Amino acid sequence: MECSKCGAQNPDGAMYCVNCGQILPEPTTAQPQDAGVIQPRNSGFAVASFVMGLLSLLCVTWPLCGPLAIIFGIVALVKISQEKPYLKGAGMAVAGIAIPAVMLVLIPIIAIPLAILMPAFSRAKDAAQRTACASNLNALSVAITVYRNDYDGNFPPAEQWCDLLMREADVPEKSFQCPKVCGTQFAYAINKNLYQPRPGLPPETVVLFESDLGKNAAGGPENVAWRHGEQGKLGCNIAFADNHVEFVTADRVPELLWTPE
Repeated sequence: MECSKCGAQNPDGAMYCVNCGQILPEPTTAQPQDAGVIQPRNSGFAVASFVMGLLSLLCVTWPLCGPLAIIFGIVALVKISQEKPYLKGAGMAVAGIAIPAVMLVLIPIIAIPLAILMPAFSRAKDAAQRTACASNLNALSVAITVYRNDYDGNFPPAEQWCDLLMREADVPEKSFQCPKVCGTQFAYAINKNLYQPRPGLPPETVVLFESDLGKNAAGGPENVAWRHGEQGKLGCNIAFADNHVEFVTADRVPELLWTPE
């Protein structure tokens, strides 16, 4: 320790200068530079606003999280401005307000085109299912023609026509399933009026149609299943004796040739 009077160096803790006897000052303890300084803390409202803002990115949670994020963010900014420099987090609060506000603008922009396009998607899906169903009926109709050629013009018996086509014409089971029907249900029926040789069968005679009667089903117009639609009208696919398949609306089905002369 240096004496302020004579400049002599004295041992640490000495009370008097060894050279001149001057009373030495008491040693002071160095205080840290940040002693007594309060460190700012993050505003809880700012953190909550930011978290809610992130959650509002999910459209499902926006109605709850979006408004809360904005409210918490505004409260946080007010408190931060009042309690500077002890509170921080203004950036998180601004982000928490901005995210749901942007989503509020984007949701209608996304939702309106979707609302316009969804009916078109639905119609396209229905059209694809109807086409796949018609393809199945066409394959079954051709298989029945092959069977009749092998059995002197006879149609397969009603109680086993599906089994016979699968066994003798090698028709896969999936050909009996309509894509509009869930599961593995057999979705088609044969005209119940065709169980005898008919070499001169009119080409417009109904042979197969969509039905919910199940496997090896046979029936008439009262058993038709209306699975598809076109321009707001219900209808079904029907296979005719000349092997062509046509989508027929419900009002036309009773007029078809179900009982050939």
